[in-house]
Amino acid sequence: MNTNELIEAEDKYFINTFARQPIVLDHGKGVKVWDKDGNEYIDMFAGIAVNALGHAHPKLVNALQGQVEKLIHVSNIYYNEPAIEYAKKLLPLTEFDRLFYANSGAEANEGAIKLALKYTGKSEIITTKDSFHGRTLLTLAATGHEEYREPYLKNLPQGFIEVPYNDIEAIKEAISDETAAIMLEPIQGEGGVNVPSKKYFDEIAEICAEKDILLILDEVQTGFGRCGTLFAHELFDIKADIMTIAKGVGGGVPMGAFLATEKVAGGFAPGDHGTTFGGGPLVCAAANAVLDTILDEDLLENSKKVGAYFKDKLNELKEKHDKIVDVRGHGLMIGVELSESGAGYVDKLREMGFLINCTAGNVLRFVPPLIITNEEIDKFVEALDKAL
Repeated sequence: MNTNELIEAEDKYFINTFARQPIVLDHGKGVKVWDKDGNEYIDMFAGIAVNALGHAHPKLVNALQGQVEKLIHVSNIYYNEPAIEYAKKLLPLTEFDRLFYANSGAEANEGAIKLALKYTGKSEIITTKDSFHGRTLLTLAATGHEEYREPYLKNLPQGFIEVPYNDIEAIKEAISDETAAIMLEPIQGEGGVNVPSKKYFDEIAEICAEKDILLILDEVQTGFGRCGTLFAHELFDIKADIMTIAKGVGGGVPMGAFLATEKVAGGFAPGDHGTTFGGGPLVCAAANAVLDTILDEDLLENSKKVGAYFKDKLNELKEKHDKIVDVRGHGLMIGVELSESGAGYVDKLREMGFLINCTAGNVLRFVPPLIITNEEIDKFVEALDKAL
């Protein structure tokens, strides 16, 4: 089937919930992908910060091929070695003691919320405006986008108190005797790559300690080197009681998890939560390969250095183009806020051979693979300059 036939078939058979770009991607290698018509693109979006190693990375490919030949799925009735290996590898790199595997960021966040409510016995969680925690009814209730929640207002779970992001006074005012936790993204992704102050997190830590409130950090988009550190909360020198991960963890294989301290993890007993596919041997083999590669190939440092170079180049464009209002982010999670809608730039840059995303209406979001180089950044910046 050619491109038009494939698009027509999807339009006929799929439930329409996505505004897709009019290309059919066929294969990729490194930071590049090609569509069915042979057009080449530099991928500055990485599947929404998922393809941390780019496309067809040999270590990830070999890990998946090797595991497919052994076991794909066994269920959580039995132990499996890749899942245990990954837990032993990941947890010592964090301040957490235990984890629970899930299949996506939304499921990880849902589990984290359930654990916080169960552990504390309280009924309220403070969340923030412009946050994004998922599309299930529970995580949608926690998500700070009214347009996503509006169709389901009569059905959404209660107990989520929304306050402005980076506003400590608003958090103080929202706290009640029923406050179980504060749930935050260290850097908001879908909300427009919004970066809070370190003071904000310092004061949140003080409040949580004083009021005996849990802190849940949603690192679904910001984790695994995306922001130049293994997890973005390291930038702010903060610790949490629960953390959620997904997206980059499997390098493209659907996987998520929530991590907790020993004390808080004890809030769950057998039967309180579960999953059929979470932590299967195939996805955990992928996760092991991704984490090993990030550490062995020093991709944290690459994210930090190339990200700083990228921001410098974008700030040079800001001096040249009045349309650029702000350049913000850390590592390879960068947003360029425009004074006008950004949707047209997604189309322009795709036609020029670059895949990007626009979020929050006027913020161009760049989350390329962690393996990207300065040379590829230069090509993109030149194209963005022309598009502007």
